[in-house]
Parts: sequence; C-alpha cells; structure tokens
Amino acid sequence: MRHPHVPDPARLPRVLGPSGERREHLDELVDRAVARSRRSLRSRVDRVRGKAWQLGQCAVAAAVAYLLAHRVIGHPAPVFAPIVAAVCLGTTYGQRLRRVVEVTVGVSLGLLVADLFLAAFGSGAWQVGVIVLLAMGAAVFLDTGILLTTQAAVQSIFVIALVASRDAAVSRWQDALVGGAVALLAATVVPRAPLRAPRRQAAVVVRTIVGLLHDAARCTRDGDVERAAQVLAAARSTDPLVAELRAAAGEGLSVVASSPFRRREAGDVRTVADLVETLDRALRSTRVLARRVAVIASRGIPVAPGYGDVLDELAEATEVVARALHENRSPRVARPALAAVGRRTASLPRTGLMVGVLLVQVRSVVVDLLQLTGLDDEAALAELPVLPEHLEE
Repeated sequence: MRHPHVPDPARLPRVLGPSGERREHLDELVDRAVARSRRSLRSRVDRVRGKAWQLGQCAVAAAVAYLLAHRVIGHPAPVFAPIVAAVCLGTTYGQRLRRVVEVTVGVSLGLLVADLFLAAFGSGAWQVGVIVLLAMGAAVFLDTGILLTTQAAVQSIFVIALVASRDAAVSRWQDALVGGAVALLAATVVPRAPLRAPRRQAAVVVRTIVGLLHDAARCTRDGDVERAAQVLAAARSTDPLVAELRAAAGEGLSVVASSPFRRREAGDVRTVADLVETLDRALRSTRVLARRVAVIASRGIPVAPGYGDVLDELAEATEVVARALHENRSPRVARPALAAVGRRTASLPRTGLMVGVLLVQVRSVVVDLLQLTGLDDEAALAELPVLPEHLEE
C-alpha cells in the first residue's frame, strides 16, 4: 500500500535525462534511416524491373554472339563477340543504331592498331601506353564519338595485355563483326513498353497540374498559409517529371527509328514528343500560379469565391486531357471545356492588384492548356474574351 504523500509514478510527468534524450534521438535517427533504406531499395528494385527487357536482351545477345563465333566460325575463345554485343545494346534505347556502329568500329579500330603494334613491338607496359595513345588518337582524328574513342583504347589494351597472340588477329576482327551484327539484329526487336511510356508520362505530368490546380483552388477559399506554402513546394519539385517525359519521348523516337517493326507507331510517338515543350510551359505556368496563391495567402488578401470555382473547373477540364493522353486519344476532346473556363475568367472580380495578377495567371494557364489540344498561341488566346478594364466587386 502506497503512502498517501507519495505520488503515483504513473501520474508523474515523463522527464527524460540526457541519456534518455540521446536514446530517443538515436531511435528517431534509426527509424529515419530504415525508412530511407526501404525507399531506396524499392526505387532500386523498380529501376531493375524497368530495365528488365534491356538487361535480358544484352544477356541473350552476348550468349548468341559467343555461340556463333565459337560454334559456327570455330574460334576457341571468342571474347570480343559477346563484349561488342553487350556494349552495343546497353540499357537504353536512345541512339542504339549509332551505338552499334560506334562500338563496332571502335573495337575494330582498336584491334587493328593493337594487332599491328603487337606484330612489330610485342607486349609490355610501354607498349600499352603507346597503343592507347595511338588508338585514341586515331579515333579522335576520325572525329568519332566518345564511345568509339573509349572502345578503341579498351580493346587495344585487351589485345596487348591479355590476349597477346599474333596468330589470332583475323579471328578477333571476326568476333567484333559477329558481335556487332548480333547487336544490330537485336536492336530491331523491342517491346511496346517504350512506345507507351511517353503517353503515360505525359498523363502523369498533366495529372500533376490537375492536383496543383485543385490545391490552389482550396487555398483561395480558406487562405491557409501553411497549405499554400506546401502547394508551392510541391509545384517547385516537378522538374524531374518533365525530365522523365523528355527521356521517355527520346527513347520512343529512338525505338521507331531503329526498329522496322514499330514504324507504324512513329506518328503517335512524335505527337507526344511534340507536346513536351508545351507541357513544360503549362507546368511552369501552374507553378507561377501556385506562387501567386501563396503570396496572397501570406498577406491575408481575400479572394472572391469564384476563383476557387474556376480553378476547380479548370482542373476538371485538364483531367480530360490526362485521360485522353493515357487512353491514346487526342487531347482535342478537352478543348470545349477549357475554352468554357477561359470565358468564365472574364467575369471574375478584381479586388486589388494582387488578385488582378492572379487572374492574369489563371488565364495564362488556360492558354497553355489550350495549346495542348492543338491550338497555336494566337488561336488559344482568341478563345479567351478580352478582360474589361474595370471589374471590381
């Protein structure tokens, strides 16, 4: 039984000493590190999954090149065939045909210089230095790409340092050609995924705009400073989305250029590629809009309810664009809804300089989104009525 003057420990406030505070801080750091590690692991696994086709294609091409050089041509150790095949293909679709040519020529050039030098001077340390200088110098003299120049050096080193046999010069050349031929054939076989990726990523960018517009609408209604700052921070973190879109469009164009089996889909890929700059501009305009809303909220300036309604309607019309892109349809279907929002902006009240600037920015976003539907700048501007000089309530 506890003495009546002795307080119950369970009811005492929790007080951490220096060691307890350090332990709590350490636990927090561990939790953050674990969460960060999990996110990093997921992103790395996703990256491997995204490159699964390219990785498998490189592996199969290397094996086929080795098999052809070993079994068909009869080379006992055709190391250059799988090397050339794997390096030519790589893990990206961008400029694959150019890569095949550069690597094949680079390897052949390096082998030629190395074999000639090996026949004249043998192998050794100083021979390696001289052969790298000669091989890379020849590649630079021919004004080739960086990849070709590097391959010329690497393969010449390989010949001098590891396979210094004067009798295998012809077989090494044949290996390089076999690897390049296998890579060239493999480069024409691609899945549809890189052709669908540009549209999907474009839809992701547009849906990001949709979310920012809805959030901005909410901020104009409640004037929440913290939420407006969060919306602005989210808008400022969108550059990687456009970078991913550019990369996806570039890979899609490379696929249709290198694969005769995908030429029918070239028009669709080019259509999305042509939208990249317009999408970038629309996203930047939305970012400026978020900044205007954040400034207005921070200064406590009231905004008429109509602004929130217009921004929500603009977000809904923009969602039509996102669905059209994702479903492989023309964004033109969203033009009437976007034009209707543009007309509504003419009746919004301007209750001060900052609100007037916000109105102009809303109209700027509408114009950029109308251009996504196929209108040029002049035609998109024509869809919006001229603002009256004075419209205040």
